[in-house]
Formats: sequence, C-alpha cells, structure tokens
Amino acid sequence: MMRSASFLDPGLHRRLVDGLYMEAMVMADEARSYFDGNASLDDGGDDPLRRVSFACESLKVTTRLMHIIAWLLSQRAWQRGEIEEADLVDEKYRLGRATNTDADLAATFPFAARALIEASQELYERVARLQDRMDVMSGQGSAVISRRVR
Repeated sequence: MMRSASFLDPGLHRRLVDGLYMEAMVMADEARSYFDGNASLDDGGDDPLRRVSFACESLKVTTRLMHIIAWLLSQRAWQRGEIEEADLVDEKYRLGRATNTDADLAATFPFAARALIEASQELYERVARLQDRMDVMSGQGSAVISRRVR
C-alpha cells in the first residue's frame, strides 16, 4: 500500500501541520466568540428566514473548521506513531466533506461574518490541496475522491 505522508521531510510535515493547526484553532476560537457572542445581522435581523440562514452559515463555518482540525490531529497522531501510516488512507482519517457558502448569500451578512466564512473556506481549500498533493505524490491521487463539495 502506498503511503500518504512518508515522502515528506518529517520536519516540513510537522511545521505545515503545526502552522495549519494553530491557524485553525485561532479561527475556531474567533468563530465561537463571534457566533456565540454578539453576532447580529445588523439590518434584517427580524426576518426569520434570514436568521435561519445566518445560523446555518455559522454551522458551516464550525463544520469546516472541525473537519480541518480532525484531519490535522490525525496527521499529528501519525507523526507521533499513534496511528500507522497505512491508516491515513482510511476515510475516518481523511478530510471530511464541507459545503461552501453561497457567495450571494454571504454578501448579505455583516463584514465579520463574511470574513469568517471566507477565511474558513480558504483554510479548508488549502488543507484539501495539501491532502490532494500528498495523495498525488504518494501515488494515491487517482484512487481518492476530493473532499471538496461545491
């Protein structure tokens, strides 16, 4: 079985994972603080459908970030020898699927919400590209379906 991470320099892999993990954790804290705290829709907060849309988008941000963090923790576990290299191709250690936010809908939200939505999507895409690149370099690229959903 081909390996998905062993071709990388261990120090580079560790720095990549650690940097992305820190970024994801900071963003998760910012999202929690924003959406659980004083997030508001500015105008249009009286519209029930708009409030539901806003709540759904907060869940999408959280889901994206949790998928990222879970994948990065799997990479850390592999680095520490807690899981075998061959386990990394198992679906449970892969980056989970995440739905992107409709750009037109996001444009109607306050700046802080848009910034979190866009940042979480961008971070998810970077991690997905890293996983895809690792798959290609290890020879698994054609056997693995990308996690990105449009």
